[in-house]
Amino acid sequence: MRTAFSQSVRRAATSVTRTQLPASRAIAPCFSVTSTRSSPAPRYPGIRFYSAPAGLSKPEVEGRIMDLLKNFDKVKDASKLSNSSHFSNDLGLDSLDTVEVVMAIEEEFSIEIPDKEADTILSIDKAVNYILGQPDAH
Repeated sequence: MRTAFSQSVRRAATSVTRTQLPASRAIAPCFSVTSTRSSPAPRYPGIRFYSAPAGLSKPEVEGRIMDLLKNFDKVKDASKLSNSSHFSNDLGLDSLDTVEVVMAIEEEFSIEIPDKEADTILSIDKAVNYILGQPDAH
């Protein structure tokens, strides 16, 4: 059985020549047969390996959150915005406004923040650290 298989593979490989395809589209055979007694060894010449996305950098996350808060209409004094600004103490936001900010952060970074974590995000620093800890944020 193995001999018949390797002979049919060899015949198929010799019947298709590279001149049938343009040089830019020539395809290497998927197997190479070294002898009739061994099984074909697979080759994978067309596999590409991609790296994982680099993720978000801290300055990028800080900038996006700062822009979001600058455009938020309930921030009373935008000059008080800094990386350590507290939503209620420094920016004058009440609890409902803080919930709106957290929802806007969810939309900005395409993530869903569970209620327990959303209750702890009360400053820009905490929001940045939470976003940096999420691998699916973009």
